[in-house]
Amino acid sequence: MTPRPIHAPKSIDETGVRRNLLEDLALKTLYFEGELSLHELGHRIGLTPRIVEDLFQRLRREQLCQVTGMDGNIHRITATSGGKARALELLSQNHYVGPAPVSLDDYVKRVLEQDVGEVEVTPAEMERAFEDLVMDPEMLNQLGTAVRSGRAVFLYGPTGTGKSYIAETLARLFERDQILVPHAVEVDGQIITVYDPALHQAVEGSHNHHDPRWQLCRRPCLLAGGEMSIEMVDLQFNPVTKFYTAPIQMKANNGLLIVDDFGRQRMSPEELLNRWVVPLERRIDFLSFAGGKKVEIPFNLFVVFATNLDPAKMVDEAFLRRIQTKIKVDFVRPDQFHEISRGVCRQTGLTYDGDAVEGIIRMIADEYKEPLRACYPRDIMQQIVWAAQYAQREPVLDGESVTMACRNYFLAP
Repeated sequence: MTPRPIHAPKSIDETGVRRNLLEDLALKTLYFEGELSLHELGHRIGLTPRIVEDLFQRLRREQLCQVTGMDGNIHRITATSGGKARALELLSQNHYVGPAPVSLDDYVKRVLEQDVGEVEVTPAEMERAFEDLVMDPEMLNQLGTAVRSGRAVFLYGPTGTGKSYIAETLARLFERDQILVPHAVEVDGQIITVYDPALHQAVEGSHNHHDPRWQLCRRPCLLAGGEMSIEMVDLQFNPVTKFYTAPIQMKANNGLLIVDDFGRQRMSPEELLNRWVVPLERRIDFLSFAGGKKVEIPFNLFVVFATNLDPAKMVDEAFLRRIQTKIKVDFVRPDQFHEISRGVCRQTGLTYDGDAVEGIIRMIADEYKEPLRACYPRDIMQQIVWAAQYAQREPVLDGESVTMACRNYFLAP
């Protein structure tokens, strides 16, 4: 899926943002850059030459900027002493400098157009995405149905059964789609930055859109683990820069958000669930500014909660009801253990030996009294490879290497 192009606004009115905010942004940019051509200024703030010329003429009339020369037939300008003083006043209000923000209305319309429920999910797509995982067809169908719904899913079960890996593999379903993410959104004069180069995967060199205030990206696939705090799900106001950073669910809009190791975050499950109980059901979220004003935005994302804790003991029935799909990821069968081991052997360069793998299964059950977990083939064979690297020899999957690997990996019985 490629998003509908957004044509660059031809006038200040078409930006959906107030003129004075754009003038202020241009002046702050000049203050930091020192001297720019109008073309360079337009590139910095993501606006067309016609709009930049309009802003320049207004700033010039107010004696806030002046011409220093020409680049061909394009003015080079800088802030006057009065302009620099005014820029300092503006910076005391907020330090935002970058592409001009989009309006809240434009942001909401775009998010709804790029609905996460529009991601193509079919049995064939699920098989493609999970081709290197060993899963029962029933579980694959459950996952596919959940993704198609665009609603949240709970992956639960014992530790080491592959819940996190399954959740992260879901990202492959989203990697072919592209969406537009705004650099920033303006709400009543307040700036919320949304595009995050550390989290969003930009699609470079594309000319499918023309408004540089938006960044073309892959659908976001974000992971939040034990570091997740209550501050991350609300607008984050920086008292130094004096503008806001979007919460994680806003950055994940139109994509996937994995809450890994749910129940082990820096906030209690109840705090997160109370915060998201309405968004999960109604697919809208309410964000609060420092002064108490609230703004409504779409909650248009597929959320995966992965946990090895008992969901029934963590959350109440009201919340579980709002998560439409609950999938238990359990221990694996011996035949699945063999199949996983074959895949790990291909990845690590080991030669698969069915008898050696059968020896691992017996050792796990008889000597270490453990169930078969999906993570064991990878973890044990990594031990074999590391031991071979240390001994400066080729790794071999045999009885001796298996015994040593299990001895290093498991606690002594």
